[in-house]
Amino acid sequence: MSEEGLFDRPAQPAGYADGKDPEALRTIGEVAKALGIRQHVLRYWEEQFPMLKPLKRSGGRRYYRTEDVRLVETIDRLVHREGYTLKGAKKTLQTGGRQAAASVDEPTQQASVATPPLSAMSANFALRARLISLRTTLVNALHEA
Repeated sequence: MSEEGLFDRPAQPAGYADGKDPEALRTIGEVAKALGIRQHVLRYWEEQFPMLKPLKRSGGRRYYRTEDVRLVETIDRLVHREGYTLKGAKKTLQTGGRQAAASVDEPTQQASVATPPLSAMSANFALRARLISLRTTLVNALHEA
């Protein structure tokens, strides 16, 4: 199989790898699995980031809208890839990225703090979910061998 074959998008309509419509609500479990973030971390981030407010139904069950998933991805990127503290990430999100842009002269850094458009987020979500699925398949195959 070529390298390109590993990253081909599944034969589904445009949207997420889970087969749901891109605008569909997702449970905390679905978001956690697709993004590779534990559920308790998502719950903690709700406490730390007041702008992260998934819908809560009876029994406290959480449903994440597309904008909630996009925000979780942005928080994850800021904290885990760009090295922000939770406090720094919160401040950056509240100021719309102006804080990071003021401290860095490179225009590419400013652009990386902004949230990508919805179509890019859908593609990122689907690709990440697909990669996590492939990783799980490989780990299971190694354990069976």
